[in-house]
This record gives sequence, structure tokens and C-alpha cells, in this order.
Amino acid sequence: MKWNPELYEEKHHFVPEYGRGLFGYLPEQAGLSILDLGCGTGLLTRLLAEKGHLVVGIDNSAEMIRKARTLHPNICFETADACALPWNERFDIVFSNAVFHWIREPRLLLQNVWKTLKPGGRLICEFGAEGNVGRIRRAMEKAMEHRGRTYENPFFFPSEQEYRSLLDDEGFMIEHCAIFDRPTPLNDGADGMRHWIRQFFAGELHHLEEREQAELLDEMDAFLKKELWDGAQWVADYRRLRVSAIKKERGGK
Repeated sequence: MKWNPELYEEKHHFVPEYGRGLFGYLPEQAGLSILDLGCGTGLLTRLLAEKGHLVVGIDNSAEMIRKARTLHPNICFETADACALPWNERFDIVFSNAVFHWIREPRLLLQNVWKTLKPGGRLICEFGAEGNVGRIRRAMEKAMEHRGRTYENPFFFPSEQEYRSLLDDEGFMIEHCAIFDRPTPLNDGADGMRHWIRQFFAGELHHLEEREQAELLDEMDAFLKKELWDGAQWVADYRRLRVSAIKKERGGK
């Protein structure tokens, strides 16, 4: 998927804003080495640095990294693949917000996180859980079917038990792992759902002509209005999984 950093920064700043809730899981001492995995345009990376931590931000999108470097020139940002991290026992914390559901190899991802953490280091993350944006995904599936196309879910949205098992298998001691509903208001009033779909379903829209895209967006608007429009704004049906887990030695699995 090709990210649009300007659209993300302008219309979807609520994504990193909600990530501030993860700060409560950080140890209290300053000076921790932290990898912000999937940093996007770097807001949370900057906030972590302002808390006195030594932070590196990585993202698989070169466009996002260019934007992050422009916005926060004093922080180290790198383009990197989360499933091929180059470090061994380098960081005290791997921090990640709204990223893991984009990665379809969760076991390989956790293996890379484990390798990257120092002994006793922590994974602190939040991402989409089972049922996340379920109504929006069903609307996309129906709209694509009407056009003779198949919608294939690109996301990894696990149940709590599924992810607990993965963490245990890959050498983590769970401190916290829980799913919660978080209805999320979208920006821009009546246009909020269209902007959300254009950003987060860009891969599906890419295969359609501009006229078809407009028709699909109209159809999804009409389908979802009964459930996700509250009269003044769109409220997306987010469901999240929040995790804090400590790296164990392999013999302690």
C-alpha cells in the first residue's frame, strides 16, 4: 500500500493521538532506548524523545519517513521492514501504535521484535483486534461484489487468546493483553468516511477508475450511514488490542 503522508497528517492525526494511551505502560525512568516501529509521520516518536528517551523511528513507507524527517529533523528516522529488523539486543522498548494489523506475518514480526530487544526489554503496542472496523469492511466487501470484484481482507485482526498464544510461543511474558472497543470519531463531518476509506483502503481503490471510485464511495456512504453516522460526524467501529510484554530468555519459554 502506498501511503499519502499529507492526507494522513491532515485528516487522520487521531491515529497517533490515541497512541498516547500507551505511554502509561512505559517504565518511569528517562533515557530508555526506544524503537518506534511504524512511526508514520513521527508525532509519537517526537513525544517519546521529549520525555528524555533515545528514540529511533522506523516505517516501511519511504514517503512517511521523508515527511517525519521534515517535521522532526532532530530525530533519527529510517525506512525499514518490521519483519527484517537489523538490530540485535539494541533497544529497551519496542513501541508501536496502529501498525501490527498491517503485517500479515505476525510470528515473524514477533521474532524480529524479540531479537531487537535487550534481555528483559518490553514490547508495548496497540493495534486492531478481531472485529475491528467490521462494519466498514463489510460495506467494502458488498461494494466490491457489486462491481464483480472480490475484497480480500488485508489486515491481521487477532482475538485476545490468539495473540496471547503467539506472544507465549515467541518468548514473551505477558503483563497486559486485552481487547476493548473504541468508537472513533472521524474528521471533516460528512466527508470523514470518504477520507478514511481513501487512506486505509487505497489498495482496493487503486484498481478502480476514478468514476468507479466515486460510485463506490457513494454506495458505502449510504450503506454505513444507518450505523456509523451520529447526525454530526462519522464514528468508526474501532476495536483494539493493547499489549505490554517482557522479553524472556529462550530457555524460559
